[in-house]
Amino acid sequence: MVELFKLSALFALTAVTEILGCYLPWLVLKEGRSAWLLLPSAVSFAVFAWLLTLHPTAAGRTYAAYGGMYITVALLWLRFVDGVALTRWDLAGAGMALTGMAIIVLQP
Repeated sequence: MVELFKLSALFALTAVTEILGCYLPWLVLKEGRSAWLLLPSAVSFAVFAWLLTLHPTAAGRTYAAYGGMYITVALLWLRFVDGVALTRWDLAGAGMALTGMAIIVLQP
């Protein structure tokens, strides 16, 4: 279980860097924010790519398991950054995605 917790934390951090890397250009293009936001976006994407190299298994399996955490973090971003209330369907989907992640990560 400690391994699952450590990998989940790494997946969550990886997801935040990916989402931030996408969100900042969105602010520039959709909300007319300063183009200077593209610099931290590029840094965020570089950190994202580096974090992916820290995952201990084959790339394809890492990406498959990461998808479950990405869905969950994206929904948390929706709630706390975008201010949109989550539905029970969002929560059920996140739960299913995390279950899928756990199955992939904990396989023998």
